[in-house]
Formats: sequence, structure tokens, C-alpha cells
Amino acid sequence: MPKPPLADAVEAALAWHGDQRRKDGSPYVSHLLQVAGLVLEHGGSMDAAVAAVLHDVVEDSGATLDDVRDRFGPVVAGIVESCTDSLDLPRGPATWRARKDAYLAHLATGPPDAALVSACDTLHNLRSRVLTGVGGFNASAEDRAWFYEQVVTLLAARGDVPEPLVAELRSLSRRAWR
Repeated sequence: MPKPPLADAVEAALAWHGDQRRKDGSPYVSHLLQVAGLVLEHGGSMDAAVAAVLHDVVEDSGATLDDVRDRFGPVVAGIVESCTDSLDLPRGPATWRARKDAYLAHLATGPPDAALVSACDTLHNLRSRVLTGVGGFNASAEDRAWFYEQVVTLLAARGDVPEPLVAELRSLSRRAWR
């Protein structure tokens, strides 16, 4: 009997992310599971939940978009691609703004499921930041505040992300960098 796609995604994420930790010290998989849970709570499809579990594998592990496509299909790979900041630029402080601009461009034109995954990822990141004071990426507080405000504005303008989710994102974005 084949494994359900969500269980397979968790197994793949555990293998690809290995023992990675979040900045607060929690296992990275905790973030992935919470994002997937939020996607399902907000009416997302099973493909969106699978993509939520995998949304960072291309950026933060050795997995490629082809690996995701081969194992989970083109719909999930398309959502993951839309949630990836850049496949062309190296990671690091010198490319931070260009990668975030690329992410915003993907988000503006990506499918509705990608917008939902991004919204739920952002929600979990902002909740973590507000609760622990830790979170985000290696950028100045000013840059992080700019980025999250751009994401929230873009998601609100799309019109396909549930309004209660957008409202919570807007509130948390304002509180996270005070």
C-alpha cells in the first residue's frame, strides 16, 4: 500500500532537512508541520499541505526542485518553486535583497495554493518572532520589517488569502519588529 502523500512529505522533509534547527533551537521539522497544519486549517488542499511541509527544502537542504517534482509531482513542485526566494542567486547577505525581490515576484504571480503556503509560513515565522523574540533570517531588523510588510501587502492585494489570516499577519508584522 502506498504511503499517503503527507506522510511521504514528512519523511522526505526529515531526510532532506536532517537535524537542522530553527534559530530558537527547536527542530526545523516543527516549523514545517506547523505551516502544514495552518494550511489545512485555512482550507488548503492536500497538495498545498504537502508543499507546506516541503516549502524550504530547495533553499535549506540538498534537495532540488527536480527532486520534489519527481517524488511529489508538478503541482507540489510548482507551489514549492513559488515559495522559494531564488533558484539562481547564491545565499548570503550580499544577495539578500535580490533574493527577497525574486520571492515577492514569485508570490505575486504564483498559484493560490502558493499564496496560502506563503501566508502560513509567514504567520508561523511572525508568531515565533513575537513570542520568542527570535526568528527570521540573517538581515537587519529594518530589512526584515520591510520584507514582512511587503509580503503582507502583496498577500492582501491578491484577494485569495482568507481575510482573517491577512488580518493576523498584518497585526503580527507590526508587532514583530518593535
